[in-house]
Amino acid sequence: MHFEKTIKILTIVAVLAIATVPAFGQDLLARQAPVDRKASKVDTVALRNIIEREENSAVAQLYSEWSNKYAHRAMNVPDSFRIDLRGFTMPTSNRVVTSNFGRRWGRMHKGLDVKVFIGDTIRAAFDGIIRVVNYEAAGYGNYVVIRHKNGLETIYGHMSKHLVHENQTVKSGTPIGLGGNTGKSTGSHLHFETRLCGVALNPALLFDFRNQDVTADYFMFRRRDHVKDPNLSKRALGKMEEDEEPDNSQASADVHPARTNGNDAKYHKVAKGETLYSISRKLGVSVKELCKINKIGQNMRVRPGQLLKYS
Repeated sequence: MHFEKTIKILTIVAVLAIATVPAFGQDLLARQAPVDRKASKVDTVALRNIIEREENSAVAQLYSEWSNKYAHRAMNVPDSFRIDLRGFTMPTSNRVVTSNFGRRWGRMHKGLDVKVFIGDTIRAAFDGIIRVVNYEAAGYGNYVVIRHKNGLETIYGHMSKHLVHENQTVKSGTPIGLGGNTGKSTGSHLHFETRLCGVALNPALLFDFRNQDVTADYFMFRRRDHVKDPNLSKRALGKMEEDEEPDNSQASADVHPARTNGNDAKYHKVAKGETLYSISRKLGVSVKELCKINKIGQNMRVRPGQLLKYS
């Protein structure tokens, strides 16, 4: 009898102990949960910062400030910089370029005009962050500026509508706006600029709209090819106001975009008064071959500032 009573007592104690452990365990978990969440948050933020620093290393090398106030501004320009063009998306599927980079109506046209229709989707060329979303009645109209992880900044002008907001992270191919005819524009088109540290680069050196492709996996920017005065110091260039910005067109020497196959393509910048035939004689390349390479007709009139590929 005594033995049976002892067994019952032990059984009751055991049951109470088992019932108590989960409750105690739950109390511990409840007390520990906020600490774990906080630690997890710290770890996640730290990891994200490290990843972003790694991913944005090209940007960190080039830009010392972030502003939503201006479309572009001359600043310190590196002597050379390799721009990664992989992972691109063509900003529009339209293949027709209506106006090239170069002098136009007595001033520099610092982008390409591509024919689009009102409402056509305009897309981000590369991964990046939206720096500016704005409207300029006497210029770009509705425009967007994106700073990309590869160091480039791209500008998309004359759109009918914005689809993004400032400081938004976008992927290559993200819709950023709709084609339009806003601002200083005489017909619906996309004004597309590519800039490095405020210096306008001819988008045709990077993007081939006719073939809906980039010109190479990488483009090697060399300051001497894109700044009017190659002897201008970085410090002086960084202090220049926008209205004093250098010509930014390619130097008179041939431009050599970087190619992964080791065979650099060569370009000739058309000078005032030159024709296909005079350029043919100068370069030692037949007019027929020039037209074939550039997919143009033999009777086409070339314009000053136009780039012709000849190898």
